[in-house]
Amino acid sequence: MRLVDVQQSVAAELARIGPVIDELGERFAAAGHELALVGGPVRDAMLGRHSNDLDFTTSARPEQTDRILKSWGDAWWDMGRDFGTIGCRKGDWVVEVTTYRSEAYDPASRKPEVKYGDTLAGDLGRRDFTVNAMAVRVPGQDIEDPYGGVLDLANRVLRTPGRPEDSFSDDPLRMMRAARFAAQLGFTVDDAVIAAMRDMADRITIVSAERVRDELVKLVCAPYPRRGLTLLVDTGLADHVLPELVALKLERDEHHRHKDVYEHTLTVLEQAIDLEDRLGGKPDFVSRFAALMHDVGKPKTRKFLDDGTVTFHHHDVVGAKITRKRMQALRFSGDQIDAVCHLVELHLRFHGYGSGEWTDSAVRRYVRDAGDQLARLHVLTRADCTTRNARKADRLRRTYDDLEARIARLSEEEELAAIRPDLDGNQIMEILGIPPGREVGEAYKFLLELRLDNGPMTEEDATAALREWWNTRA
Repeated sequence: MRLVDVQQSVAAELARIGPVIDELGERFAAAGHELALVGGPVRDAMLGRHSNDLDFTTSARPEQTDRILKSWGDAWWDMGRDFGTIGCRKGDWVVEVTTYRSEAYDPASRKPEVKYGDTLAGDLGRRDFTVNAMAVRVPGQDIEDPYGGVLDLANRVLRTPGRPEDSFSDDPLRMMRAARFAAQLGFTVDDAVIAAMRDMADRITIVSAERVRDELVKLVCAPYPRRGLTLLVDTGLADHVLPELVALKLERDEHHRHKDVYEHTLTVLEQAIDLEDRLGGKPDFVSRFAALMHDVGKPKTRKFLDDGTVTFHHHDVVGAKITRKRMQALRFSGDQIDAVCHLVELHLRFHGYGSGEWTDSAVRRYVRDAGDQLARLHVLTRADCTTRNARKADRLRRTYDDLEARIARLSEEEELAAIRPDLDGNQIMEILGIPPGREVGEAYKFLLELRLDNGPMTEEDATAALREWWNTRA
């Protein structure tokens, strides 16, 4: 990226947002305070990216900022007051203003200690990377770049404003942010930053699981997640936040040859991303994280056979359990955990399809078991083919095309997405003359299995089958 391109991009973006930022700057100046646009909005402006979310820093204390924003905005919030941040909405613009500050971690603490600062230069010096340590003073739109962020942006490199060891000591989460920004922006990380990450990796353990989780989600959903994940593994950070990924770097020897599971996993992730148009086209964390975790059961299930082959029997089930434990430790929601683990557990199911030997009953069960994750399972299963054998890859692709076509046909004929028995609970109780209870559930399950085996039945045939099952059972 050329320096002149950066300058042209920021000029165009400042022209777009100028009326809003200058108006707000004039209000702060009239009250005797400094105000500057900072961080992501400045960086993104230089990258030619447009956003209506604007972050500012100010010499005003939170209570003073609160008064100014309430006289200007349409709606206000102060959930970040403890960190010096007050927010508001003005038309289509979302604004957050934070008092000049510095943050430092106590070695035994999981939360930063917030201290207010007095100067813009001091505030910029405590920021994570030079590309985020630029500011635009308002009104007037004077650019402040004390640490060379514009040049680093043009060179696509991540550096810290001061010594990386000091920056990461203040907030160890910044080590994960380095990986996240590498994944989001496609930037190279400075050697000194990488060295500090490697030396201080264990400091990430003092950061709360929730903050680590949020950074990991942003990294995985970024345009280039392989860059960030590789950096986490190479610096040792992954040993603390995602050790299951590190474990995929299985030892290989000259006698037992098998696929490089770590590289295979990163390739599956990238191929799943290429298929996201099937899921709406936007980054889908559940699908991506399932791709990342789908083989984490392999290290625990690996066995070497006498003929030199390697097996990983039941690594799907084991992997789902490992995934659940990791996601729980990172405080993911129950719905996200269930969805990802379900996909991990089902990712091998298609391999029993052969060249199309499944009966319609087996296809119905595939759909039933996938449930609301069927579209994501299609993506994961297709992405899991990483063979370099073009003929084999084409055969697998065509075979899965056939399975999806059969699912579509059966869905049209039988409403597969909502498979239910041909008799409901009330009908079961009436036909068998039984009250609500366990036996109704057993009858319902029998009819569901019958429906999966045979497809739709008439009420008469279903009733006859139910009576026969009941009499045999009795």
